Amino acid sequence: MNVYFTASLAAKQQYIQNYQQIVETLKKQQCAIIADHILGETESSIKLQTREERLQFHKQLEDWINDCDCVVVEASFPSISVGYEISMALHRGKPVLVLYSEGDPPSLLAYHADEKIVCERYTRETLGDLISEFISFVKGSSDSRFTFFITPKIAAYLEQKAKSEKLPKSVYLRKLIEKDMSKI
Repeated sequence: MNVYFTASLAAKQQYIQNYQQIVETLKKQQCAIIADHILGETESSIKLQTREERLQFHKQLEDWINDCDCVVVEASFPSISVGYEISMALHRGKPVLVLYSEGDPPSLLAYHADEKIVCERYTRETLGDLISEFISFVKGSSDSRFTFFITPKIAAYLEQKAKSEKLPKSVYLRKLIEKDMSKI
């Protein structure tokens, strides 16, 4: 499976360990990752590029997104360029996993109605499960995916339980359902 990874270059120094952990987690899932444009570049090296080099890079970026099976984004730090890449991927029907490690979810993406975008807060402990679940979704091996509305009170409780159990919210809910099913 080909995965396009993107993140903010401006925040690379602050989040490089997160970026590397995401890429390593994807590799453990036997994914081919396109990430050198983030891991191997700096903001200053991009500024030194000529107009032609930037246009060529944009063409390459479009090719990468066209050819990938899905996109994984580290979005803890806001970036207009990353937002553009997310929009481009969604426009092409690519599933997108938007990960953030702190604060609130990216405001324009958190409640997006498109089922092709998943926005999740992660920690070092929950990252593997989140990525594994997303890759299963992309491969079509997960049984089904659905979205439902909950009250703010339920959302707060779910967030608290997921944090205390150190699990993604979806995994916590799935375990509750499986526990209930085992009683039958």
